[in-house]
Amino acid sequence: MQQEVIIAGFGGQGVLFAGQLLAYAGMDAGKAVTWIPSYGPEMRGGTANCTVVISDEEIGSPFVMNPTAVMAMNLPSLDKYEQLVKPGGTLVVNASMVNRAVERDDITVVSLPANDIAEALGNKRAVNMVMLGALLANSDILSLEAIEDALANHLPERHQHLLPANKAALEKGAGYKAVPA
Repeated sequence: MQQEVIIAGFGGQGVLFAGQLLAYAGMDAGKAVTWIPSYGPEMRGGTANCTVVISDEEIGSPFVMNPTAVMAMNLPSLDKYEQLVKPGGTLVVNASMVNRAVERDDITVVSLPANDIAEALGNKRAVNMVMLGALLANSDILSLEAIEDALANHLPERHQHLLPANKAALEKGAGYKAVPA
C-alpha cells in the first residue's frame, strides 16, 4: 500500500516539520519514504508545502499528481489542492483559516478550527500537530502512536521539553472526525 500526502500552508505554520515527522514515522515503521519540501524565498508568511510518500514497497517516484491525502492549512492551499485529492482520499482543512466549504463529495473531509484548538491548548505553534492528529485519525496512513514515537525519537534535544504539548495537540486533533458528505 502506498500513501501520498501533501501538506500545504504558509511559511511558519510548521508545514515542513509536519511532513518531516510523518516521513520519520514511516521510516521508523520500516516503510519506504520520500519527503520533498517546497517553499518560497520569503519563508515565514510565504507559501510552503511538502510531499510525503509512504509505501510498503519501493517508491517509483517522489512526485505526486493526485495525493491520497492533503492537509490544507490555509485557503490558498485548499484552493490549490482540493481538486487534486484522489477520489476516496482524505482532505483535512484548517477551518480557522478557511472561509469556504469544500466542494467535493467523493473524498473524506475533516474540517477543524486548528488555530483555535492550538491557542486553547496554550501553544499557537502547535497547529501543525493538531492537523496531523486529525489526518491520522481519519486515514490509514500511520497510527498516532507512530507519530508520537517519532516525535520522541527525532525531536532535537533542545525541543524535547515540547513533547507533552505536541502530543496533546496530536491527540486533540485526532478527536475530530470526518463530516459525512
